[in-house]
Amino acid sequence: MRSEQEMFETILRLAREEERIRAVYMNGSRANPNVPRDLYQDYDIVYVVTETKPFLADRGWLAPLGEIAVCQEPDGNDAALGKPVHPERSYTWLMLFKDGNRIDLHIQTREVLAEEYGKDKLTVPLLDKDGLLPELPPPSDEDYRVLRPSEAEYLACCNEFWWCLNNMAKGIARDQLPYVMWMYHVIVRDMLHKMLDWYIGVRTEFRVNVGMSGKYYRKYLPQHLYEQYARTYSGSEYDAVWASVFTACGLFRTVAAAVGDALGYPYNREEDENMTAYLSRMQDDSCRMQEDAGRMREEAGRMRGDACRMQEEAGRMREDDPRVEAAEAAPILRKEPNR
Repeated sequence: MRSEQEMFETILRLAREEERIRAVYMNGSRANPNVPRDLYQDYDIVYVVTETKPFLADRGWLAPLGEIAVCQEPDGNDAALGKPVHPERSYTWLMLFKDGNRIDLHIQTREVLAEEYGKDKLTVPLLDKDGLLPELPPPSDEDYRVLRPSEAEYLACCNEFWWCLNNMAKGIARDQLPYVMWMYHVIVRDMLHKMLDWYIGVRTEFRVNVGMSGKYYRKYLPQHLYEQYARTYSGSEYDAVWASVFTACGLFRTVAAAVGDALGYPYNREEDENMTAYLSRMQDDSCRMQEDAGRMREEAGRMRGDACRMQEEAGRMREDDPRVEAAEAAPILRKEPNR
């Protein structure tokens, strides 16, 4: 796997040698001073070009960047699906190389540069042949930090979390596993993540970035809460799902109450208690239904076993008594009707 130094040398060498590339800058996690460096960070690179057409006409110019294992072209995919795109202004390649490095490469014209440069505060200039890149303040992740919620946002999040759990519970009772997992791990978990973000926000005065989908929770949550959060994931057995759901309820209750207290917003404990009671009843009901279904499956299995034994016994009888076999083999004589 090429080192960071080797990757930057490769990226900039191509830009220097290609006359149609006039400037280079970088966005993303490698531009963020608050993100620890590791081998797996993408290189989010922008080439400012004189025009995009020649770069789209012949993809061979990408070869010096390395041997590509998998490539995605979001603009190309959108165009194929009939969505509006503007390749004459900009275009993107997401490239995973066989050595494990990844470059998200975006080309844009100078006109687009003038419109967009610096809007993302995580921007670091790397090369400027013509003085196109205006001076910027040091990169900052402030645009990605957790935002303080309004009271309406807080209350809506609480309501959505507790309300949607009833849908998940009915899905378990109906043995609809795909629906259960979608409702719990997408709809309900999204609300849990919002509240965890806000919890971290109030603890840090809303000055940190928790990362996409909470990928920095381990860094910012107290250890016992992070361990509790980890237990909100489950396998596919319904007993395990129920255990993870009640763990999620306890975690949400803890952090939502803390956020409400910190921001002066009321936490609806009645809603919490009523839904928790409903979930407990649904858990009991679904357990009984699963037990009944299990007994029915066992009974059906016994009946199939009895039928097999009866067939085997009939087979032995035919083998032991030749008269049975002869009777079964004899032609059936049809009595002709009187005419």
